[in-house]
Amino acid sequence: MATSPVLETARLRIEPFSDRHLSTRYVGWLNDPEIVKYSEQRGRVHTLESCRAYAGSFAGSPNYFWALVAKDDSVGHLGNMNAYVDAANAVADVGILIGERAAQGKGYSTEAWTAVCDFLFRGAGVRKVTAGTISVNAPMLALMKRVGMVDDGRRVRQVVWNGQEVDMVHAALFREEWLLRT
Repeated sequence: MATSPVLETARLRIEPFSDRHLSTRYVGWLNDPEIVKYSEQRGRVHTLESCRAYAGSFAGSPNYFWALVAKDDSVGHLGNMNAYVDAANAVADVGILIGERAAQGKGYSTEAWTAVCDFLFRGAGVRKVTAGTISVNAPMLALMKRVGMVDDGRRVRQVVWNGQEVDMVHAALFREEWLLRT
């Protein structure tokens, strides 16, 4: 895994994912059909071992895997983020999961996304951050809009979701514009 400092926001510590974040709570998020309904994780069965293997897949790579941990101890580990880095092109594709239901809709995703993008642009040499989601994922589409991402293409009828063909929507942020506005 690429080296990242702990990123701090008003309410979060965004920490490099480690064994201490592997828990039955985390596995439960990934096995909850409602939480992963828009994710490629839907329909898969996860275990502590499969999650450990996923975390291990970041070792020795330019990619990042973070745990989102609320500073409020009563909330604790509430989700994860990743960034798959194409170092040759200075592009990072970012993903997020807010797994803790009580934390959903509270602005944690915007807070975390903003901090991670700022780190990627200012500290990791990335020039473009991308994200993609299916066209029916209203929460992710709203997040991409809130953080100022621009249209970066659409794959028409790319994914079968609940028996229906839906588009894959891509969006991007660019370093120059980010630095001008933050």
